[in-house]
Amino acid sequence: MNISKKAILLAGILLTAATGVTGQVRLTREEYIDRYKSIAVAHMERYGIPASITMAQGILESDCGNSWLSVQSNNHFGIKCKRNWTGGKVYYDDDAKGECFRSYPSVEASYHDHAEFLDSQPRYDSLFAYSSSDYKSWARGLKAAGYATAPDYAQRLVRIIEENQLFLLDQPDGERLYASRSGRRITDPEGWFADQSSVDRVATSSSAVDPDNYRVTINAHNGYNVYETNGVHYVMAKEGDTFENIGQKFRLSPRNLRKFNDLKGKTAQPMTGEVIYIERKKKRWDGNAHTHICREGETAYAVGQSYAIRTRSVEKLNRLKPGSVLEKGRQIRIK
Repeated sequence: MNISKKAILLAGILLTAATGVTGQVRLTREEYIDRYKSIAVAHMERYGIPASITMAQGILESDCGNSWLSVQSNNHFGIKCKRNWTGGKVYYDDDAKGECFRSYPSVEASYHDHAEFLDSQPRYDSLFAYSSSDYKSWARGLKAAGYATAPDYAQRLVRIIEENQLFLLDQPDGERLYASRSGRRITDPEGWFADQSSVDRVATSSSAVDPDNYRVTINAHNGYNVYETNGVHYVMAKEGDTFENIGQKFRLSPRNLRKFNDLKGKTAQPMTGEVIYIERKKKRWDGNAHTHICREGETAYAVGQSYAIRTRSVEKLNRLKPGSVLEKGRQIRIK
């Protein structure tokens, strides 16, 4: 075989190989969604992160799994190394040259780390006060918390979600709803949610409520009176209640309910008559009072539950060690 024929043959082989690789690697948006939506739904049920948000971030950050970073390191969410990262690393030009990004053994590992990253970083705490069906608030919250530098990051996520009807994944039995959409176009997602949901919107109140006299019903849902203090809504646990059944009625995961109430164990359950917050508590008291006078046997947790303030915030404000029992009559700062 002469040189020119060899060159032509080699060029043909290389072109065929390149085309084959491109065909295997390049995913369409629909293929990407079908491949990873089950992971996103599972993480929504465990962490409370909307499946639509997870999918939209994966699509945007990884170009549907086709970007250099996702192909080289399975990093589908653009998460950088940070100081505490001990896993694999890859270097890539982003906001600056040669930035360190996390590298994963699999795409599934990247999805898991994304959920853990949002769940463990304090700057994202406020997002978990939003319902897992409130993708617009999640999108705005991610941008506000600094997840990405693009000024229109929230709008991009919402556009991807609505163009692909990913909000269907946020509903109970979301995968079936998404699979059976049959080309139907939902142009008003919020209206569609309202029509599909039996959950009443919780009423809002403009003023804080005295924690010693806060049993003022502002709404009712599924047999529960809904109360508010410090702008945070809660219910009173009934006999036999669990975080699982309360969560089901308010469309919140048991894990999020425990997190909202500063309970770390997976087995913790409410006691009859106990205050159960159905939103994230605040860091400070919004009312006029600046201090609380302790009762016999009170703890930072008990004070926090009375005022809808996070236990850790009460401890920080008063330089308390976790679990400290407070002396009767002691003044505790609440703002």
